[in-house]
Amino acid sequence: MNPNSPPSTSRKRKQPASNAQPSNTKHDAKRVKISSARAILAQSSEKALNANGELDVSSFVKAREYEIKSLEASMGSSKRALTTRAFQQVPRELRRRTASHNVKRVPNRLRNRAAKEMKVDNTPKITARSRNLTSQKRLRVREAKKLQGIAAKVREKRKAARAQKTIDGDGAKQDLLSAALPMAATGTLARTPKAVSKFRKRQIHKAWLPTHLYHAKRAYMTPPKESLWRFAVPLTPTEKSYRATHRAGWTRGCLCWDMSYISTLGIEGVEESLLGVLRCLGVPKDMLVDPKGRNWRRGTRAWKGWVKERDANQACIAKVDVFWCVQKLNSETIDPAEETTTTMTAKVKRRIFLRVHPASFLQLWTEILKLAKMQRPPASVEDLRFEIGSIDVMGPGATEALIGALHPVKSADDELITPDHPESIWPALAAVTNPAAFPANALLGFNASDPRLRYPPRTVAESQSSSASEDLFQTLAIWPPDKGQHVSALFDRAARFTASRLLSSQKSINRRKGAGTPGSYPSPLPTDPQIPIILLASRPETKNGGQGSWTLLLPWKCVVPVWYSLMYYPVSTGGNPRFGGLREKRQISFEQGVPWFPADYPGTKAGWEWELTEREKRKADWAKRPKGKRIDWDSVDLGENRKGEIGLGWTCDWERLLSGIPATTVPNTNGMQNSNDLPAQPDVTSDEPSLFNIYHLPNPYLSTFSADRTSSAIAPVSISLLHRGVPTICARIYRLPSNNPSRLAQWLALASSPCAKSHKNSTAPFRKPSRNAALHEKRATLAASLLGPLSSDHIVPRTASVNSERPEAGDPRYPVVPDEEDLIGFITTGNFNLGEGRGTGIGNVLVGRTLDGTGKVEKGGLCIVREAGSGIGRLARWAWA
Repeated sequence: MNPNSPPSTSRKRKQPASNAQPSNTKHDAKRVKISSARAILAQSSEKALNANGELDVSSFVKAREYEIKSLEASMGSSKRALTTRAFQQVPRELRRRTASHNVKRVPNRLRNRAAKEMKVDNTPKITARSRNLTSQKRLRVREAKKLQGIAAKVREKRKAARAQKTIDGDGAKQDLLSAALPMAATGTLARTPKAVSKFRKRQIHKAWLPTHLYHAKRAYMTPPKESLWRFAVPLTPTEKSYRATHRAGWTRGCLCWDMSYISTLGIEGVEESLLGVLRCLGVPKDMLVDPKGRNWRRGTRAWKGWVKERDANQACIAKVDVFWCVQKLNSETIDPAEETTTTMTAKVKRRIFLRVHPASFLQLWTEILKLAKMQRPPASVEDLRFEIGSIDVMGPGATEALIGALHPVKSADDELITPDHPESIWPALAAVTNPAAFPANALLGFNASDPRLRYPPRTVAESQSSSASEDLFQTLAIWPPDKGQHVSALFDRAARFTASRLLSSQKSINRRKGAGTPGSYPSPLPTDPQIPIILLASRPETKNGGQGSWTLLLPWKCVVPVWYSLMYYPVSTGGNPRFGGLREKRQISFEQGVPWFPADYPGTKAGWEWELTEREKRKADWAKRPKGKRIDWDSVDLGENRKGEIGLGWTCDWERLLSGIPATTVPNTNGMQNSNDLPAQPDVTSDEPSLFNIYHLPNPYLSTFSADRTSSAIAPVSISLLHRGVPTICARIYRLPSNNPSRLAQWLALASSPCAKSHKNSTAPFRKPSRNAALHEKRATLAASLLGPLSSDHIVPRTASVNSERPEAGDPRYPVVPDEEDLIGFITTGNFNLGEGRGTGIGNVLVGRTLDGTGKVEKGGLCIVREAGSGIGRLARWAWA
């Protein structure tokens, strides 16, 4: 192109004409709208001055008042301007996927506004009736109409047949009770309940929980082809819930879990046979014959503990809950306060329930069947997995929510209800904000009415008088149900069957509600079911105490009515109870410092199978990453010319810890090996992975630990980091260096820094609770400030975290991690603990490497935690969990 030629008129970017009008696009209009909404009106300060130039106080205050009100109005209008649609103003827990084009998915208060917005924006309204039917759907609709006509004729015939059989008013009840009671299948595994034909194909290889439809809409479930323990288990809510779970479990509200997948076993026989079975399972002797277990043997307490196999290795199976059916005594001949020889030698059959985790059910079932046949006379064992369901409730509002959902009723067969009976005491316990205040493992058994008759539930009114508080304290101190507990109908198979059969349909309940006056509950009828329930108040297993929990046992088919009443109960502190999944259950155990079964117990068969499954998942996650974005385990720098990760980085490599070299031999199917054999690599491809050459050692047995089995015994520990950092799963746990004095001195110097001496939860003094805090929060803060004030030595200023004298990670002066011979265990659960305000974890260590100089087991101490794939160690403190 000639540079002297005039510029071409066809340039790529043309300059706009000088008289062109600015474009008025939709984006510019929105910017103007937001800008005007954020504009804050102000009043000139000159009006606050009089003619002489002096400040007029009243005018000045009015001027500032006008500006403050303008600021608040501007904030409100700006917020409303940014939220342009009605469905965006709905809280997160109420949002639905199709709310943008379906008005029915928006709450009633916003439906009119949503309809107007959809009309203005020309949003297509999609409903089931407005869709165009395809040829296949048209055939389905035609076939459905035919089936509905056939079903209507069948219902008419059945209705006419029932009318002929009905003689008096109790005809419906007699018709239901006339159904044959299914025979108890003792000694055989129970079959899954028959599913509805609509969902039968989805439950071929697994079973649904009673509340499956509720959770499937609100939570992430196990994949269809990867069921967990042959159940479709909810994993976690679809909304973010980590912090909300912590608040609901510890501060206000409550958490609910459908724990119907926990297996229940029933054993029936004479008392000597039942005690023999429990003795062989490893129940302590003081609970079986000593006065310590008197309340447990009567049926007013539950026992929680480990059971083990009877064979020579006595491997631990799992933790179980065991409780007896209350024995009916003759008050004329036997004093219930004393156990006489007449009661102990009477050949009266009694029943006990054992609740165990489903991962260890088959192992415990096989062991109990063998032990029951060895007794004389033998005891009968029954599988009650699909007959008894359970719900766990935890939090300050747990007791209040349960009282609002469960209303005791008097059975026709029961005697006169006295003040010592659970029916009389239960409604007066609403003010208890921590189930740990009840006696340890206390049991309450009574019959409750159908919660749907009192739906929606109403907030329980708590008495604020001093006399009511004194009566409550007196009840908790004496605990009258120890003397007034009667036989629970939940142990009776006929009572469970009758309660499930008498449950009315939702349609009939709605009809009864519609016949009454608005706001009133329908009057009870003789045909209403009486749901037998058992409530278990549990305390946390930590020594420092904490929030307790309730376990509700009830018939399997009665779980859904109680669940919906709990979920929609209006808690007095605001909101409704939250539901949790498997991850929330594990999170609460982690925050309590309690190991979670089976993940934190790799020494058991169930825990080892969990570890093998999880390591395959972690390996797959590592392998699917590109080579440039995944950890190269061979190049991990451990300091002082040490390269490479110890063992497999995606596993808790117990094989490497015991052998020192990668094991390649075939595993022993017996679970335990000779001391001369090297530990074997487990076969992860087999259907039933064998237990590695390690065994679990419960904490109570540590005092009587024998040194000849130190090579393969592991026990769970709780880990708390002293400085920065968060432990993760598969992190390595080291003891302090044992073969390098200079390295040991560096770690001890790091432990003596001021930041490591900080007291638990002492990063700041006690703070005044907020104005909106619940009443129990204010009481707890006041009690803590009066009974346990922190001294000035324990309060660490926030600037102490930055200490120039203490080397940080990455500094050349920072000590390196110990050698492999000081490796003692692995982290199985780790995260940032919201309750502690620091990184904590649960791990397992080899007991043999925690012995002191005299050969005794240490109670705790300092350790070093290193994340897998990292060369930086973090100083921590460990203690037996």
